[in-house]
Amino acid sequence: MLRKLFYCFIILFLFLLSCSRPEKNIPVKNTVEIPEPAKIYGIAVDSLHVIKDKVKKNEFLADILLRYGVDYAAIDYIARHTKDTFDVRKIRRGNPYTVIQTNDSIPKTLYFIYEITPSSFVMYHLSDSLYAKLGHKKVITKTEKLSGTIRSSLWNSLVDQGADPNLANNLSEIYAWTIDFFGLQKGDSYKAIYEKYFVNGRYISLGRVKAASFNHNGKNIYAFYFVQNDKGDYFDEKGNSLERTFLKAPLRFTRISSRFSNSRWHPVLKIRRPHHGVDYAAPMGTPVHTVGDGTVIAKGYQKRGGGNYLKIKHNGTYTTSYMHLNGFAKGMKAGKKVKQGDLIGYVGKTGLATGPHLDFRFYRNGRAINPLKVESPPAKPVDPAYQAAFDSVVAHYIPLLDSIK
Repeated sequence: MLRKLFYCFIILFLFLLSCSRPEKNIPVKNTVEIPEPAKIYGIAVDSLHVIKDKVKKNEFLADILLRYGVDYAAIDYIARHTKDTFDVRKIRRGNPYTVIQTNDSIPKTLYFIYEITPSSFVMYHLSDSLYAKLGHKKVITKTEKLSGTIRSSLWNSLVDQGADPNLANNLSEIYAWTIDFFGLQKGDSYKAIYEKYFVNGRYISLGRVKAASFNHNGKNIYAFYFVQNDKGDYFDEKGNSLERTFLKAPLRFTRISSRFSNSRWHPVLKIRRPHHGVDYAAPMGTPVHTVGDGTVIAKGYQKRGGGNYLKIKHNGTYTTSYMHLNGFAKGMKAGKKVKQGDLIGYVGKTGLATGPHLDFRFYRNGRAINPLKVESPPAKPVDPAYQAAFDSVVAHYIPLLDSIK
């Protein structure tokens, strides 16, 4: 019995001793991380050959694919059977494309990817089956803030700051009903909060202007983008629409070359006579747009007067006239219904004119009035049901605009 107890004690002692010994360092094998395969347009290309290029002048899809070994029968098939996805006739010079081939001594072209825009592309599968599908790159939206002061023009002010000058077009469209952008004064200033779009870290285009303020003639004019009833518009801080019944001007012009007058020296006839319109000097062919909804009531030509001209009746009170046009937009004729901003013609110098310009006239109850002094009533304001939501938008953006230096 004592012997059994002795052996149990020895076994217990050895067990406890083994537990108390420090563990020896066990060598750990170095782990090897397997890198993710490189992908282009979602295709793993580690073992493939990738070629990037741009469409050359007078180059078509067939010219490109034949150069990379795709037979004409396959090219003809995708051109005819993938029109619903993308019409190959719309391939444009300068747009990038990618060719992905096998990495063999005699490479076989597997994919052709054409970039329609910086953010969208069409991929042609050219291996086992022939088909095409559209794809989109991830677009990152960033919000930017900007302010500036007018020295010569809004465009030049933006260029001087290194900003995208297309923002000038966006702002001029927002304020088209309330500010004459070619009547800006030196010292006028602006602030804007707007979106910029990026793809793969590269800037591709402007997004929406979210809020802006424009100090013109000493008056600060706000603009806030707001969506109601699934439609977005711009409103001032009180919820009044920035849109008006009539645009401030029917075109983007270079300068006002002649104003409304009851006695103007005519440059061709060399006599003084009334000029009941505003002449907008602009390059030949500049698009002309109707300033409001209406119906074309006259289209014609005055050899010793306004040359090619259009008259548009907007309602029972107002009519506008557009003269010296180089030509008319497609479909313009008496009885044609037009909407505000529709293209109606192009700047010219037909009739009695010394250079290309638009003679624009405004009539109230048949009597000519100065187009630059027309007070246009606003469109509908924010719906009362959405007023609280709109007020929160204003409360959010005004401090942000005020903080821009």
